[in-house]
Order: sequence, then C-alpha cells, then structure tokens
Amino acid sequence: MIYTSQELDSALREPDRDKDVTTPRVSRPRETGPRSRTWSQESQGSLVLQPQTSFVSRHRQSAEAVHVEKRQKAIEDLSLHGIPPGNLRQLLIACAKALSENKMDEFVELIAKAKDAVSIAGEPIQRLGAYMVEGLVARKEASGSNIYRALRCREPEGKELLSYMHILYEICPYLKFGYMAANGAIAEACRNEDHIHIIDFQIAQGTQWVTLLQALAARPGGAPRVRITGIDDPVSKYARGGGLEAVGRRLSALSEKFNIPVEFHGVPVFASDVTRDMLSLRPGEALAVNFPLQLHHTPDESVDVNNPRDGILRLVKSLSPKVTTLVEQESNTNTAPFLPRFIETLEYYLAIFESIDETLPRDRKERINVEQQCLARDIVNIIACEGKERVERHELLGKWKSRLTMAGFRQYPLSSYVNSVIRSLLRCYSKHYTLVEKDGAMLLRWKDRNLISASAWHCNN
Repeated sequence: MIYTSQELDSALREPDRDKDVTTPRVSRPRETGPRSRTWSQESQGSLVLQPQTSFVSRHRQSAEAVHVEKRQKAIEDLSLHGIPPGNLRQLLIACAKALSENKMDEFVELIAKAKDAVSIAGEPIQRLGAYMVEGLVARKEASGSNIYRALRCREPEGKELLSYMHILYEICPYLKFGYMAANGAIAEACRNEDHIHIIDFQIAQGTQWVTLLQALAARPGGAPRVRITGIDDPVSKYARGGGLEAVGRRLSALSEKFNIPVEFHGVPVFASDVTRDMLSLRPGEALAVNFPLQLHHTPDESVDVNNPRDGILRLVKSLSPKVTTLVEQESNTNTAPFLPRFIETLEYYLAIFESIDETLPRDRKERINVEQQCLARDIVNIIACEGKERVERHELLGKWKSRLTMAGFRQYPLSSYVNSVIRSLLRCYSKHYTLVEKDGAMLLRWKDRNLISASAWHCNN
C-alpha cells in the first residue's frame, strides 16, 4: 500500500505528462450576451443555467449549526444596524433580503449601488459580488425554466473550456486533493486484487485515473487488469471536445504507455437513470465506485418524490463494492431557504476567490476566465434557480454520512499515509490550506473555512 501510495504521489505531482487527459472535472460553464454592467459589460459575457438533475436530513451537525448561527447573525445585524459604509458583503446581503421579502423598490435601489461596487478585476469580494449580482438580477427577472430564455447563450469551444479547467487544476489543490484521497482509498481496498472494476459516476475527461493507473502498473506483483465504466450525462460532450469515445481513446493510450490492461465502457446517461444492467458487472472483479463532486447534482426527496439521490446509493449498495469514494463541496445549499442559502454561497465562494488570489494576479486574463467559466455558472444557479432547475445542491459531510449510513454503508478510514502525502502537496500551494481529519474523513480547509470533504465507505454485511 505504501509503495502504491508513493506511486500515486509521484504521478500526481507530474500533471503535465499527459495534458490531453489531465483536465479536471468541474461544472460545465457557458457564456451569454450582455445583460448588466456588473459582469457582462466588463467581460462581454454572462452565463446560462444548464438543467441537469440534482435529503432532507433532520439530523443537525454541529458544523451546520455554526453556519446557521453565522447566517442568522448576518441577517440580524443587517436589520438592526443598517449597511456599514463601504461594506459590500452587507450590501449584497441587503439586496438578497429585499428580494426575498419582495421589496422591489428597495431591491432596485440597492442592486444599483451593488453594481457600482463590484468588478471582475477587483478584490475577491468585488469579483464574487459581480456574479452574485448577476444571480440576483436573474432571480428577479425570471425563475425556473424562464431563466434559460432570459440568459441567451452560446457554448464555448471544447479546447478553450479545457484550458480554463486545466488552469484551475494547476492553481488550486481542490481537485488534486479529491483525486488523491479517492485514489488512495481505492488502491488500498484493491491492493491484492488482480481484476478491478471502477464505476465512475462522472468520468468527465478520465483525468482522475491517470495517476491511479500509473501507480497500479508499477505494483511489485504486476499490474492488475482494470475495467472502467464511465458514466456522464449526454449533454457534456462539448466540454470534452467529443463523446465518451474520446475518453476511451485516452484511456487506451494510457494502457499502452503504462503497460497495464485497461478496458473502458461508456454509459452516456444521467446518474439518476443508471440501472444495474448498464454496468456490465462480471464475477471475480473487485468493484470500486467513485462519486467525484457529482452526487449533489442528483435531486433528493425535496425535489423529486422518488428521491433519486438516495436511490443511487441503494443501487450502489446492492452491487456490494469493496469501496465507495465520495468527494463533495463542504457547503449547505440543498434545502436551505433563499436568504440563508445566499449567505452560505457568499461565505463559501469568497473563500474560493480568496484562495485563487493567492496564486493568480488580479490583472491576469486567465484568472478572469477561470472564475467566469468554472465558478460563476454554479453561483448563479444556486442564487437564481429553484426546484428542478437548481442543480447545485450541496450538503455538509454530516448529512452525507447520515445518508450513506441509512443506505447500508459504514465508513472506511482513509489511509494515514495518503493523508501525509496530501499535507505535503498542500504545502506547495499556500500556508492557508490545511487538512482536517474528522471521523475517518478528510476536509480541505482554506483559513477557517472547510471547502471540500473526502470520505470512503464499505458496505455493511
């Protein structure tokens, strides 16, 4: 296991070996024509809210309680003391509060002030504010499917979009953290297996498996046979520059390069539509299931009475995998009402924008592209949409643990060696990134804000 982890570490630190396959999976952005001064006039673009498909848990974790308390305090401070001069954060919250209370005259006055205070080339709060203002305006003008008619768009070119994703992959450790944690858990669970079948519930470019395949190929006892089933919704091929066949070709090239037998099977459906028959299960294979920043896109019972989110977990449990890995944003936006959800989004993404500031100067066009193409669309979706049109429905680790436990899983502690490797990786970025170990899971933190959680699970027998 230590040898395999060392190989994972070595592979992860060389992302440029196969740039054509080392593009991370992030949400699919789009661009639109001009709408308001805040964002559109500065960048000549906006975004569209692409419908995909995304537990109401009554179990309140302490972390969630802290979030609720902070949001409530922000709301109370706003109503009791007004807006402090020059405080853009409070101005944005005031805009959202006026909109939530249907005070349209007040909203129009406040949003005009906010538009004058934000900029995609300014401080982190100003840049984030530009996209949050866009979301507030979109919410006011339309809701649900009407938003897509209001935000006319064009799809970016695949290669152009991939370059934005690669920049994000390089400048921030979010994706590398998730890949290392999940790959380490899979490598450990399958360390003695000669036949491994990985079901990836969002294959994207197949990026995650570059490092794992390289590590497995170097196993002292010889490389195992690996089969990868890649699930991805049928509307995302433009982000790949091609269909799932493109992923198959890349994995085939890796198979040849690393001298490890790899077989790929693509399943171009939404995660909630996956059935057992689509997965081509074979006896004698060690099964690993991977959920990489994806499960929050699948709706739960608050959106769909059939509860597809828990349905997927029940399906996976019925497959009896050796390990199931989960990587998710550590944010609480699933069932939260609009105003608390707005404040949570503000706090979460402000930490993200601050961390990007640490690496890319504000005058770099690449930074603007990364924020606009890889983050802004999600922000607007959380703020402007409701019901099935709101696909960004994040939950905190405590809720995911409750959900998985009820589905029949038990937590599998992540390797302490992999943890140490990730700590070493974070030191290459910024002192403000820290790794928090909590109940066998790992949390990536920026200053005092948890950003990403990673956990691994076994099935109860």
